Amino acid sequence: MSRALRFLFIMLALVCGALPASAAPLERGTAITDPLALRELDGGRFGIGRLLWPERSADIPLTSGQLFTLPSMLPVRQAIDAEFDRYIARHKRSLPSEAVGVGDGFAFQLFDRTQLDSGDTRFALAGIVNRMDRAYVDEASCGDIRLIYRLTRMKTPGIDDRAILLRLPMTLNLVLKAKADHGIDRNGKPVTCSEIAKRWLAAGEFSLTGAPLAEKLLDENGPLDLLGYENIDRIETNLQIAHAPKSPVRDFRTNYLLKVFRYDAAAREFREAPMENQIDRDRILADDKLGREFKSWLLEPKHLAELDSGAVLIPEKFLANGAIAATPAGFDASDLQPEFGLMQGEGAKAVFSEADVVTALKKAAAGGMKLQNIRSAGGFERRLNDVTCSGCHQTRGIGGFHFPGVDWMAVNPSNSTVVPASPHFFGDQVRRRDILTAVRDGKAPDYSRGFASRPQLRGSTELVGTEYSDGWGAHCYAPSNTTASNDASFRAWTCAEGLACQVSGKTARTGMCFVKSR
Repeated sequence: MSRALRFLFIMLALVCGALPASAAPLERGTAITDPLALRELDGGRFGIGRLLWPERSADIPLTSGQLFTLPSMLPVRQAIDAEFDRYIARHKRSLPSEAVGVGDGFAFQLFDRTQLDSGDTRFALAGIVNRMDRAYVDEASCGDIRLIYRLTRMKTPGIDDRAILLRLPMTLNLVLKAKADHGIDRNGKPVTCSEIAKRWLAAGEFSLTGAPLAEKLLDENGPLDLLGYENIDRIETNLQIAHAPKSPVRDFRTNYLLKVFRYDAAAREFREAPMENQIDRDRILADDKLGREFKSWLLEPKHLAELDSGAVLIPEKFLANGAIAATPAGFDASDLQPEFGLMQGEGAKAVFSEADVVTALKKAAAGGMKLQNIRSAGGFERRLNDVTCSGCHQTRGIGGFHFPGVDWMAVNPSNSTVVPASPHFFGDQVRRRDILTAVRDGKAPDYSRGFASRPQLRGSTELVGTEYSDGWGAHCYAPSNTTASNDASFRAWTCAEGLACQVSGKTARTGMCFVKSR
């Protein structure tokens, strides 16, 4: 199978796999994706300008040019510019014969940063996502609520009102604490995590759309009533820094820049910060002492168990302040940012060897520890990859995004066919709703998760036989054609009846479920 055809199959699986398989939306109670309701919320208190500039009284949305001149946002723009400079310099060292710049005349076409200074673009609210399943990071805040904004070209004067507006390849994720530091509602009553979860799950049962839904979400007992600028914790940005069209020397590919900026309330500005679990591969490989320290820390049984569950929090001294995620991942050896990995490989420096991992697993087992996901060196390597921001975005994403969001600016937003999120996002909703239910009921939540490629079912049958688990387009496992391996980390990745796991390449062990060939 050619690379181009294989990529086409993958993209078809991603798009088909992003559509909920059941009549009840998978994101019910865990996300707000109704386009008409989001339009109402964007035009009111959840417009990004209202949250980042609460003193502003004007109802006219902030353009991106205005947004990035706010004192709080100046460090964000400066950090993005610095990342572009580093990307261009790295490109010139790695691929000096190929031109990089803005426009069709370049082999690597950069994102046009003038869009961030423009009066014709703005960030429109594309979705609201409940991430209370991340409360293990900070229990006092009850986890996150994420307001996801998509950079959009505004209507040009004179253009027909029915024209479809252009969405640009950048999202800005304004992350709020589910519970503000003051911990009270509008009536001065204490707010609990249980109450917040209860409101979100109840909202999942609303049979409303548009303005009535927005009004219900915002009322005194609605989930959004508890949110405001006081809840702001950080900004996460994701933009397509460059793409390379298909050429005689390579397939089409794109690179996405990921950044995080924490809000400093005292200084009233967002400041560049280490990205959660984004391991600084280059720095660790260049510093033997740091590499040994990282290996010792991660293979300690307690931290190995946290890595296995997906709830590990790697110390910041091992982390990077930015990352480049390549799409499609691993298709081109000349990727500017190598595919993440610290395991021993041919001709590559390594921090972890297979023997290191096997020894750590035996030690954990001897201590009575039962791991759910990491049962082999292969499972360790995959988990080490998908706990990183870049590794996760390279797994079952739509391009480089997991939540591109709905497009309420489309001609018919109520009938929009734009896929709001990736298969990874939809496949994780059962787990997230299970955690919300436990929090609502005052029970201890299980924060563990499966690999990014395969969702954790939590005993539910909702995903069985679908593209998210073992249906058409699901990720699956097949032992290598050249070995007798039967990797315990992946052997449960099977396909539903009538489908077979099809892999590409003689040594590949994971593939996708497709109809059996005759």
